Amino acid sequence: MSLRLPASLLLALVLALGWIVSARASNIEITHIALEGSDEGYALDADFEIELNPRLEDAINKGVPLYFEVEFELTRKRWYWFDDSVSRQLMLRLSYHALTRQYRISSGALYQSFSNLSDALRVLSRVRSWQVLERAQVSAGADYQAGLRMRLDVTQLPKPFQVNALTSREWNLASEWRRWPFMVRAPVAEKAPQ
Repeated sequence: MSLRLPASLLLALVLALGWIVSARASNIEITHIALEGSDEGYALDADFEIELNPRLEDAINKGVPLYFEVEFELTRKRWYWFDDSVSRQLMLRLSYHALTRQYRISSGALYQSFSNLSDALRVLSRVRSWQVLERAQVSAGADYQAGLRMRLDVTQLPKPFQVNALTSREWNLASEWRRWPFMVRAPVAEKAPQ
């Protein structure tokens, strides 16, 4: 006796299994987010849990730099026009220097060196005091939707690795978008001494 499934049910099962596999392919998790206001604007603190698979560890140990992009966006829905949005990107580069046997995390001209990969990943997974908004970019009392994610930017890889990244899920390293409501509070006005 053979079991024959309708084509539509078989397609749904294949898509569901593909979704489960792709959900497990994500090796970055967001564990903490805080968006704090200051006189200049709003700064973001975030913690991620980053787990590199053996292929990515091997690539980094052979001198291939990995670029991680942290993306922040703030959106306000408008009924009369397109949504109002602000986005920021922070690029972090993780590399290994065989001559000094040091791992390095860099952002722009700033860098920090580490003796082992686990220490480098621990620092890479913590974003602190990242200025994402200026006060003039948001309106007090307005409701916004904030979003954050981190991903491995495969477009920054050397060309032969980019081709490999297109055909292999081992290079697909990203967190899901974490979205939350954000309301801008009116600044407290200080009274002048009399």
